[in-house]
Amino acid sequence: MAKRISFLRNDALPTVRPGYPGNKLFGNEFANGEELFEPSFATVLKWQLEANPQKAEKKADTWAPAVVDCTAAFSSTDDMLVWLGHSCFLLRAAGVTLLFDPVLYSSLGLRHRHALPCPPEAIRSIDYLLLSHGHRDHLDEKSIKLLAAQNPQMQVLSSLRMGPLLRGMARSLTVQEAGWWQQYDLGPNSPLEITYLPAAHWHRRGLADLNEVLWGSFLIRVADKLIYFAGDTAYADHFEAIEVRFGPVDIALMPIGAYKPAYMMAKSHVNPHEAAKAVNVLRAGHVVPMHHGTFDLSDEPASEPLRQLTEVAAGGMLRGELHAPAVGEVLRWQDWE
Repeated sequence: MAKRISFLRNDALPTVRPGYPGNKLFGNEFANGEELFEPSFATVLKWQLEANPQKAEKKADTWAPAVVDCTAAFSSTDDMLVWLGHSCFLLRAAGVTLLFDPVLYSSLGLRHRHALPCPPEAIRSIDYLLLSHGHRDHLDEKSIKLLAAQNPQMQVLSSLRMGPLLRGMARSLTVQEAGWWQQYDLGPNSPLEITYLPAAHWHRRGLADLNEVLWGSFLIRVADKLIYFAGDTAYADHFEAIEVRFGPVDIALMPIGAYKPAYMMAKSHVNPHEAAKAVNVLRAGHVVPMHHGTFDLSDEPASEPLRQLTEVAAGGMLRGELHAPAVGEVLRWQDWE
């Protein structure tokens, strides 16, 4: 029996793409754009049983990102961008402090390959916590509980149906849920505009919640700058749609890792060449790579994603300027031309 098709959005928030009806649902599952994507258990099993052709190279590759202490960043009032590892960033823009996708602790099957650049207890004064989706390398219950306790003023900006999941972790959290192409309500005097946008991905945290929570990306407008956080995504036509709607972005925070084997990962994650293509489509002026170096999620050697992206940039095939910071390094993004 065919699943019933419906559309969902948050009617309390404005939709910035004219005529967009909301996110498509097949029964209770969000579509990946127009189509339903359900990762195959058979594909996962094949990956687990099949030999990795780069096994020896991966074992020998002990590279990890350099780490510098950034504890002082959380007591500063300066605008800055700080990569905290994987897909976690601190962004301060016009004095407003944003934190993206924090996973501050190692857990079963998800071990940090490098140190955190600050004690978790230092992460305070967060105005908005932006959560792109519900996968465990982006949404960690222990981290959420700590941040909620340390930041009672913090508001969460996330996706449709994320609220119940988050409040099950920390009941006190204030959560705004948005569908794709919806702008969050930050109040009439906010210097920022934040819009939730598409990504080509999926959701699962347990055995019975496949695609029941939406996934996506974020665009932050501050003064004359556009900062794009791509979340987790495969390469798809949403990059072109975002550029058509908003024009060139100034800074793209773009995932580059967890892409091998392609038969397993291609519908979930961009590889470095696809990341460069996305950056070029977005006409980004600056690129900061993420989603590499922190966790062992796939078959490619640890240093390969950044090495390949650096080669693309050196060959003149990356439109934007590449910034590959150490974990914890403070980037003065507001000074970038």
